[in-house]
Amino acid sequence: MIKITKTAAICNMGDNLEEIFQNIVAGKLCDFKIKSCLPTVDDLRCNNMLVHCVTQMQQEVNDLIQKYGKKRIGIVIATTNTGIDNFEDTGNYEYLKMSNPAEFLKDYLDLDGFYCGISTACSSGIKVFSTARRLMEHGICDAVIAGGTDEKSRFPLAGFKSLEVLSKTRSIPFSKNRSGMNISEGAALFILEQDGQGINIKGIGETSDAYHAATPDPQGIEAANAMTIALNEAHLKPEEIDYVNLHGTGTVSNDLMEANAIYKVLGSNIPISSTKPLTGHCLGAAASIETAICCALLEYGKTLPPHVYDGEYDFNLPKLNLVNYNCHIQNIENVMCNAFGFGGTNAVIILGK
Repeated sequence: MIKITKTAAICNMGDNLEEIFQNIVAGKLCDFKIKSCLPTVDDLRCNNMLVHCVTQMQQEVNDLIQKYGKKRIGIVIATTNTGIDNFEDTGNYEYLKMSNPAEFLKDYLDLDGFYCGISTACSSGIKVFSTARRLMEHGICDAVIAGGTDEKSRFPLAGFKSLEVLSKTRSIPFSKNRSGMNISEGAALFILEQDGQGINIKGIGETSDAYHAATPDPQGIEAANAMTIALNEAHLKPEEIDYVNLHGTGTVSNDLMEANAIYKVLGSNIPISSTKPLTGHCLGAAASIETAICCALLEYGKTLPPHVYDGEYDFNLPKLNLVNYNCHIQNIENVMCNAFGFGGTNAVIILGK
């Protein structure tokens, strides 16, 4: 079984995973800007966020190189907006390469192995894990540094505005008063190995709606199938999931789809929450950051991330068990993280001890 042996992250909620997690479980309301001063080793902000994460795991990366060699360590990085602003300002097409962050990180770490970018909208940050797993299972890599990074850009902000899904106030998923989502930025990195001590990747489910370019299937059929595939691969029953981190954007279409999918597969009792009202929607990095939050919950958390909203549930949705503040679980064994993106691309990951 593939294990996550080290995790690092940065977003508006903090400079490292422990700080992010503590602020999340406290429901701390921040603006959607990274507060730390990022390193400036590259022209692209998303790459500088990766460097920030690398500094948090530099010793583990050095040990990885010593253990496996530079040719046997892969790089798989999710992104969607890398370099768009830089391209518009300079006309340099190199900034637009979706493989840019992966190639940058390979060069920055002086590695000689496989690298690639993943860009499947909001599901990208979970799909990096399935790609990394295949690389190791087929003997291409002995270890993989995987993750996601994305920065705020003018072009996607204009696109979301034209779709009328941006909220002028904090997003409130599953509320009858929802008005859309908030865009943010961040990065998360993971070291994946087939041995060693760490968090188990128990199951991954991937499906496609084939429904609409920008709207999910309201019945959530393929989203539910992705959850079921992940459960079957993990050999778990629905009631063995202790917590679900929702995709939870706070748009009408996503709330309806995801609520239906959750209810079909998991029922109404399992604790669930969206952390996007706190972190914002980090697009290509969102699912990586949310997976990192799930890792933190398994590693040192007993308090579940609360579902921060106005408390006025939309009863057009199936009634689900949204996490309140200060919800404690003594023994957390298995958590699920959902990511559903444009084009009907669905990805679900189950992590466990």
